[in-house]
Amino acid sequence: MTNLRLCPVAAAEKQARVAPGDLLGLRRMPAPPSVWEIFLPGLLLVLGVLPFWRALRQRPGAEAALRGANATVVGVLLAALYNPVWTSGVTGARTAALAIAAFAALHAWKMPPWIVVLAAAGLGQAFL
Repeated sequence: MTNLRLCPVAAAEKQARVAPGDLLGLRRMPAPPSVWEIFLPGLLLVLGVLPFWRALRQRPGAEAALRGANATVVGVLLAALYNPVWTSGVTGARTAALAIAAFAALHAWKMPPWIVVLAAAGLGQAFL
């Protein structure tokens, strides 16, 4: 008999390996109800708030709160762009130049994003 004194993570992993079927029961869930369960609450929230949105936006306090929430979301997105994307993807001067060129192609020259993605992927594959 093996030693049953394992750390909690190792014990959970061992239990998951001996349990029949998948761990979360995802194979038994039908696809259409799960899609509705994911998107329906947000849709109902939007439809429920929509009639009051214009009146809410005209209040000075609510407008300031919405501007603050917008600034918060922009900050979180910039932090997410910097930490995993920039620090692991931009490793030198060449990759930085490619990233800046792709940004300029999108914003200064207004090129379609799919062209910029294909061009950056091709240039990265050829020169990096």
